[in-house]
Amino acid sequence: MPTAFIAEDEQILRSELREVLAALWPELEIVGEADDGVSALRAVRELVPDVLFLDINMPHLTGIDIAKVIQAKTSIVFLTAYESHAVEAFALGVVDYLVKPLNKGRLLSTIERLQSRLEKGTVSVTPPTSPPAVERSEPKYLRWIQASVGNLLRLITTDEIYYFQSDAKYTKVVTAHLEALIRKPIKELMDELNPDDFIQVSRSAIVNLRRVESIYKVDGYMEVRLKGHSAKLPVSTGYQSGFRQL
Repeated sequence: MPTAFIAEDEQILRSELREVLAALWPELEIVGEADDGVSALRAVRELVPDVLFLDINMPHLTGIDIAKVIQAKTSIVFLTAYESHAVEAFALGVVDYLVKPLNKGRLLSTIERLQSRLEKGTVSVTPPTSPPAVERSEPKYLRWIQASVGNLLRLITTDEIYYFQSDAKYTKVVTAHLEALIRKPIKELMDELNPDDFIQVSRSAIVNLRRVESIYKVDGYMEVRLKGHSAKLPVSTGYQSGFRQL
């Protein structure tokens, strides 16, 4: 029976991957999980699984660091929200490079590649001169966010969000029913959100266009008013042109 280990710092994604693998590859035995690089490296060295599903961005040690010292017996599949490490990843001889959120069809292709390698006993890979093409059918935008509400960690889909607003060291995430906090700054969020759905209204705020009820304008002043929400977000002068083009 083939074995696998999952190294991913987000518990929800670990659970999702485990469930999808159980459905698509029921013969695969998941022998362990880890949410940081040091624990993952220690466990993988001890267990030597056939397959390692490895997140690139993890605390303490990155997936790139781990891949450089893993035994050749273990086939590595990288998991990441970004494509920027693809060249380095394939230079390390990884079997595949999956961009989050997980796509079942894409994962099935990865499984078939892994099964073929295991059957042939050819896990060790000679680094290719250039990486296989990474899927680029469409940009991968954020679909959900983990945010803190008191002592709780909540999973919030981007569809639920009315707006983001800078709040001291944090960014406030506002929905119809709650306010939560994340550490990601507005500038970084804007690069990761779908521009068809979100627009920046000032240096400190981003609004969900699907939640906009009206735009109030008078004498050069502009503010966004939201559906079913009392918040009114001023639109800074430098960002008003974006609304004129809507």
